[in-house]
Amino acid sequence: MIEEMPRAVRGDDSRGGDDSRGDNVLVAAEDLARDLAAFVVLDASVSFPKPRFDGDYRPESGLSAWSDAHIPGSVHVDLLGEFSAPDAPLHFTRPEPEHLAAALARIGAGSGTDIVVYDAGEMTWASRVWWMLRNIGIAARVLDGGLARWTELGLPISSEPSEPRAGIEPVDVTDHGLWRDRDDALAVSAGTAQGTLLCALDPEHFAGTATTRYARRGRIPGSRNLPAKSLLDVGVLRTRSELAAQVESALAAAARPLVVYCGGGVSACLVALALVRIGHDDIAVYDGSLAEWTEDPTLPMISDDRGAV
Repeated sequence: MIEEMPRAVRGDDSRGGDDSRGDNVLVAAEDLARDLAAFVVLDASVSFPKPRFDGDYRPESGLSAWSDAHIPGSVHVDLLGEFSAPDAPLHFTRPEPEHLAAALARIGAGSGTDIVVYDAGEMTWASRVWWMLRNIGIAARVLDGGLARWTELGLPISSEPSEPRAGIEPVDVTDHGLWRDRDDALAVSAGTAQGTLLCALDPEHFAGTATTRYARRGRIPGSRNLPAKSLLDVGVLRTRSELAAQVESALAAAARPLVVYCGGGVSACLVALALVRIGHDDIAVYDGSLAEWTEDPTLPMISDDRGAV
């Protein structure tokens, strides 16, 4: 369905579009634009201002920004609403598989449709939706570089309302076990379960030296660090060879599986996307991440400037 781009346009090492490993997780903006009407395009943007002080947690729906400027025909999906668990104590909590399948079906998306997800940020929100779909066996791709890359290339932008495709019957879905919860993360941290915790936050937040959105600064004991933002090069995912070198540096001799976390289980999904991109399949995401972990004072944290807290 997607026309192959010449190598000169793609860049070296197949930056977007095809995947020689057979696991299509990205689509280049140029490729999507050529066959836009063939896809269900989902905008997963969320507004999330930088924290002003520890515990300053203020996510807002990206619907307003989508209304102002979006890829023509795209549909906004609300990660603070229908695409999260209703009445959950934490923002962005994953919905049950049946709830997610039904939400998708209402906008004409399911296992038989070609789905592309994008956002107006740094691909983290789109990666979150992609991981949610992957967990229930529905294939999707993330737009490499998101709305910023699309705009940079001068591709069409609309402020017109989009009519969702006609609804379809929800597909039967299976939970593929790609998420982990607090007790799972605690067991890996304590060494009573196999695996390695991998923090997707930037080095300052990993060290506990920067203002945090969450209740306490620092990291879960035993964690390694692979910052989600470091996986991008001018807004698009780095090449496979670059990603492989970063992962090897961060995870040399690390026990598997990898349990990736961040602040709210969002940036962790971009790390998961990059890992899948280079052929890893031994990955899970800790859904509650530090938003959940730091609220419980009995759970340990390590901060470079304060030690264990």
